[in-house]
Amino acid sequence: MPRLPAPPLPKILQPRPRKPGETEEAGMLTPVEGGITAVDWIDERMAISPGIRWILFRKVPRGTNWAYTLGSATLFAFLNQAVTGVFLAMYYRPDEAGGAYESIRNINDNVFLGQLVHGMHKWGASVMIILVFLHMGRVFFYGAYKYPREMTWVIGVVLLILTLVMGFTGYLLPWDQRSYWATIVGININGTGPFIGPFLSDFLRGGAEFGSTTLSRFYAIHMLLVPGAIIALIGAHLYLVTKLGTTAPPWIKPEEADPALEAERVPAEV
Repeated sequence: MPRLPAPPLPKILQPRPRKPGETEEAGMLTPVEGGITAVDWIDERMAISPGIRWILFRKVPRGTNWAYTLGSATLFAFLNQAVTGVFLAMYYRPDEAGGAYESIRNINDNVFLGQLVHGMHKWGASVMIILVFLHMGRVFFYGAYKYPREMTWVIGVVLLILTLVMGFTGYLLPWDQRSYWATIVGININGTGPFIGPFLSDFLRGGAEFGSTTLSRFYAIHMLLVPGAIIALIGAHLYLVTKLGTTAPPWIKPEEADPALEAERVPAEV
């Protein structure tokens, strides 16, 4: 059975015709031209560039300083946790009978750059929590939680809670003496909460006893449930920040020559 011919390339990707006397390579696209052409071909069909321009090119109020980079730093810390977490998950075994502890020891002792990646993930969790608190402190003291950015603030508070949950669930995964007893204390503290406390404690334990089911449940929450929620909320958070913009520092007074600051002014009630 004869093979079907390959579909023709788009005209824009085809090499230019050669001029008389040119060599064979003269009519071909250079690597840079080929890359630009491919990007233009994708953008023509997916319309990516308007969205990128909408995100990157926007008005920034006067007085913006390095404190405004705390949100970006927190996002970078989360990306570090995601990348290093995927690497660790390739070698980690959520098995109560020595599998979890031995897999962590194998990562640190035998895997190439395993101790470095494990250290980046371990200390990166503390760095991310610190950055989240610093970022929210900057937002609070700058008054950036006020109209019309209330939803941005609410999503940020939820992200803070989820970050703490990530730290709590990940602390148990090495399955050593310190993480084991510290997690028991944490679950017992959750159990003292009103109304939902006992139910939350049973849910985290995966039953009445603290054992292998608890480890599997913490691993699933740490690897699947909470990261998915964080990614979705970060997307909504960035959308609102891009749509509504950032606020000027409270000590900067709006001027007529600065329309970005004029938009921050709320008319007084009559």
